[in-house]
Amino acid sequence: MKHRPIAVRIRNATLIATLGLAAGLLPAAHAANKPTAKPSADKPADAASGALPANGVARVNNVVITQDQLDQAVRALNVPDTPALRASVKNQLIARELFRQAAEKQHYESRPQVVAAVEQAKTAAMTAAYLRDQVKPAPVTDADVKAKYDAIVATLGENEYKPSAIAVKDADTAQTVLTQLKKGTDFAQLAKQYSQGPGAAQGGAMNWISFKTPIQPGNTQNWPQPLAEALVKLPQGGVSSTPVQIGDAYWILRVDEKRPTQIPQYDQIKDALRKQLEQVALEKATAQVVVDLMKNARIQQQ
Repeated sequence: MKHRPIAVRIRNATLIATLGLAAGLLPAAHAANKPTAKPSADKPADAASGALPANGVARVNNVVITQDQLDQAVRALNVPDTPALRASVKNQLIARELFRQAAEKQHYESRPQVVAAVEQAKTAAMTAAYLRDQVKPAPVTDADVKAKYDAIVATLGENEYKPSAIAVKDADTAQTVLTQLKKGTDFAQLAKQYSQGPGAAQGGAMNWISFKTPIQPGNTQNWPQPLAEALVKLPQGGVSSTPVQIGDAYWILRVDEKRPTQIPQYDQIKDALRKQLEQVALEKATAQVVVDLMKNARIQQQ
């Protein structure tokens, strides 16, 4: 059977564009393979290379791309595995190997930016391997997860609120926003125009929040207490009549919706809570490794 030249199979412009997008996902074909024996002088290169080895899916000059490398590259893309996808990925691996060989031929490996990138990659891989061995987070038990759920539920109030917010840096701008709101200007439009707070690009929209009332210090779901107090005083659709100053920022709140607090069942959120607790445990264990290393380190800072 006659094979189409490689150049024909990878000439599609979309494929070449995909090479750039997938460059960080597709492993270089040469990484796990050494070049095959150099062809003898009296034989053409393709004849000297012979048939592909049992695990080979392609040979680029004297480098074999293996089935394992193709499988790994397909898995890294995290999309449905199809024959068409495999053909496309194989061509990308071939093209990347061609690029590598061309760069190596012109000694790009000695260029300063390449040397620096290799060193950075080595440092990152070495550090990651060290942390995997040294960081031992405490296991998260079912009891830990249930206790976290109960603690969250205990902080919730009778009602929950869906707020929007506009946060600006000075009192004059805050007054300008309030004046325009009184004239009927859309809150979301003003948030996009003026706000430097959360959700500004979405018109100031924020997530549902609930507080036990009266508001108690330390029980405000990480909201500044004055903001929490101002929010629970507003009716549905209500807007702050005066800005609430928090540090250097001036906040204007609106209650988009208000409803009785909806508490999710434990089974619905236990997996998410477990992941949160595992992340906290990982950060704590990592911090402890840093502390232990610093005990025997000499560190100078300006």
